[in-house]
Amino acid sequence: MKKYSIGVDYGTESGRAVLVEIGTGREVATAIKTYTHGVIDELLPSKGIKLESDWALQHPNDYIEVLEITIPEVLKLGNVSSEDVIGIGIDFTACTVLPINTHGVPLCFTEEFKDHPHSYVKLWKHHAAQDEANRLNKIAENRGEKFLQRYGGKISSEWLIPKLWQILNEAPEIYEATDQFVEATDWVVAQLTGSLKRNSCTAGYKAIWHKQDGYPSTEFFKALDERLEYVVSEKLSTDISPIGSKAGALTNQAAELTGLMPGTAVAIANVDAHVAVPAVGITEPGKLLMVMGTSTCHILLGKEEKVIPGMCGVVEDGVIPGLMGYEAGQSCVGDHFKWFTENCVPASYYEEAISMNITIQQLLTEKAAKLQVGESGLICLDWWNGNRSTLVDADLTGVLLGTTLLTKPEEIYRALIEATAYGTRTIVEAFRNEGVPINEIYACGGIAEKNKLIMQIYSDVLNMDIRISASSQTPALGSAMFGAVAAGKENGGYESIKEAAKEMARLKDYIYKPNSHNSEVYNDLFKEYSILYDYFGRGKNNVMKNLKKIKQSIVVRSKNKDTIAQ
Repeated sequence: MKKYSIGVDYGTESGRAVLVEIGTGREVATAIKTYTHGVIDELLPSKGIKLESDWALQHPNDYIEVLEITIPEVLKLGNVSSEDVIGIGIDFTACTVLPINTHGVPLCFTEEFKDHPHSYVKLWKHHAAQDEANRLNKIAENRGEKFLQRYGGKISSEWLIPKLWQILNEAPEIYEATDQFVEATDWVVAQLTGSLKRNSCTAGYKAIWHKQDGYPSTEFFKALDERLEYVVSEKLSTDISPIGSKAGALTNQAAELTGLMPGTAVAIANVDAHVAVPAVGITEPGKLLMVMGTSTCHILLGKEEKVIPGMCGVVEDGVIPGLMGYEAGQSCVGDHFKWFTENCVPASYYEEAISMNITIQQLLTEKAAKLQVGESGLICLDWWNGNRSTLVDADLTGVLLGTTLLTKPEEIYRALIEATAYGTRTIVEAFRNEGVPINEIYACGGIAEKNKLIMQIYSDVLNMDIRISASSQTPALGSAMFGAVAAGKENGGYESIKEAAKEMARLKDYIYKPNSHNSEVYNDLFKEYSILYDYFGRGKNNVMKNLKKIKQSIVVRSKNKDTIAQ
């Protein structure tokens, strides 16, 4: 009798479930649910309260809807009985966090706080805690805190502590009402099992937790803010569960919601990029995975804990038990291209795409593919949403250089693609410069699957082969694999994620190989990118941050005028 597991992957815009056959990794059925509230970055859904710049929130009820809709759908589409599903795994884009009360209820669900922005989920790309991140990094550096080096010398505003500190600074009433501040992925697993357990992946990469040292000291948190002295015991937890273990079993209530059987094994929660690694068969050092979507995460395994400037972190057992897991990333990739198509492409291009019955992205890709490397005379810095690695600075913004009155949309589009490839090369070289080898490159995600031009440009810029995941939903496949591990070999699953990867991981036959001529030209262009990277990113020219300050002052002035007028 065939057995199955389900992986549920929560992204930025939607959640999707994949029903996977144990033993083969065959994806039997997939279902996707777009979030009802989407990314909340302008107006709060309750009363239309306007949000400030750099905010990005979500509504936790959207996560429940994903479970309620997608899981019954994949069972129906796959014609599979719930009795044959032995496990389920959950992954999330991270750091995505929310405040809950003593009953585990999100504060935005309560009558008292439903109209308060700080009561909602703070999505990974919520960058409004940059001031807190800056202060944290300065204090940690002055104190000589050794944890800082494990994260490349900076803690990102995207991570848990800056976001929690922002709540304390701007909404102390929310902070006071918060029993625990949790990752959304852990909260969703708690809705399935009835028990909240914090996973070691997000704790290690996003909450400054270390397997050997634990969290930073109370003295450090007190140095940040006296009110934060006991933040770990008051708002977090020292009880951390390792990935690859079992979180619990499906409750009767969760079984009714999803259509699965009560008692179905549920894996400890995980992060989308990290859970994708075994899904492409990576279980050993030297192989870098690019998880390419709205942003890109770069995950690499290593044998030793080394300091890599500007990395998002190195965590023992953070990806595969027994190995160090390194994470780096780019904050703007798919979002980069989406911004351009929505704001900068003339109507004539849309009309042409419609006449050809293709999307505007396909049209731009076709036109960009006809250009020779370097032909446009353009170069970009890919910082439309800040820089995650290697500068770890959300206050940086984008640059487009070399435009003329003859510059065409497809030239800019290609330059944006190339900029993201240069950003990845910067990350690869940072690893290599510190003695962490990268011998092979893998990619997964919608971009890797759908856009051949982008992947060929990456191969040319990196001058390396790139292997592509055979799964269209690689993180969900990875979560399903962890679900099979949670079920255990005795129930038809696996003893370890390495064993699961041997049977269930899949890659496409086609490999992107670099064009030697293109790689030579890209070497010259990358030198120019690197000059701009240092000039604007390392303090030689702070024009981006100065412009943000001017913008903020105008916003504050306008608010004050509105207040006086009222």
